[in-house]
Amino acid sequence: MPSAVTLSSLIDDFLRFCRVDRGLSPRTLEAYTSDLGRFLEHVTAHGVAHPHELVRDHLTTFTHRLEEAGLASRSRARVLSAVRRLLAYATERNLIERDPLEGVRGPKVQAPLPRVLRPDESLALIDAADPGTPLGLRDRAMLELLYGSGLRVSELVSLPIAGLDRRAGLLRVLGKGAKERVVPVGESALGAVELYLERGRGLLLAGRVDRSGALFVTRRGGSMTRQNFFYRLRSLARVAGIPEEKVSPHVLRHAFATDLLEGGADLRAIQSMLGHADLSTTEVYTHVSRGRLRSTVESRHPRGSRKARRP
Repeated sequence: MPSAVTLSSLIDDFLRFCRVDRGLSPRTLEAYTSDLGRFLEHVTAHGVAHPHELVRDHLTTFTHRLEEAGLASRSRARVLSAVRRLLAYATERNLIERDPLEGVRGPKVQAPLPRVLRPDESLALIDAADPGTPLGLRDRAMLELLYGSGLRVSELVSLPIAGLDRRAGLLRVLGKGAKERVVPVGESALGAVELYLERGRGLLLAGRVDRSGALFVTRRGGSMTRQNFFYRLRSLARVAGIPEEKVSPHVLRHAFATDLLEGGADLRAIQSMLGHADLSTTEVYTHVSRGRLRSTVESRHPRGSRKARRP
């Protein structure tokens, strides 16, 4: 069906839709812009100017071009996902009759298992924060929340004081896509936050006007940043004797989910607490859990391959 809409203007409209209607993050929008720009360059070189001119051959040659360019399978899958969403958007608006990507297979991507810390390592990391200083109280409270509630680091550093219901033991969190969810806070984490609020936060503000309203503040009185917390976390890993490369805010989120699952928690409940839109994203932790069980058998059982054989 001929249309005056150009492919370039369609991409602009789609990106605007993703930003305004779907509320996608700046990082995701940046990736979409780059991936769709690559697609536009390819099909324009083949004489395509309008969406209705796209045919399956344009898409298959594009997938081959991505492979020839040396992109890893995960990167190729991400690019094709962006193109697929664009074409679905065009189909819904009757700009193309049939999705030319239909039937075109993307590269197989092996989902990497998330790195996790053992429970004793997670606790050692928390214990490395000195409760005798305002910074230590803050760091301990942040770690307790990260490990005890499974927050993303962006959610953690942006928490407002008003988002914490201390009496009910609940957090109101603004997650990806500006979606709000309520997360329970365990007694240990709640106690650490209470101590920080009573003995740490006021000293960090040092009489300054609290303009941010952020739960966690720096010694300059401003709100914490992801970068600041990352560096603090690496410093605490050194104190705890844990290799720095093994530790990140997201690793503690993984540890939260894995330890919950191994403790018998329902996968749907974990999905809700993590704020995953799709259960398949949460299911990766079942693989981690099975991997831990196998590792335990290999290292602990008399017939495990890692045990020393008796003569």
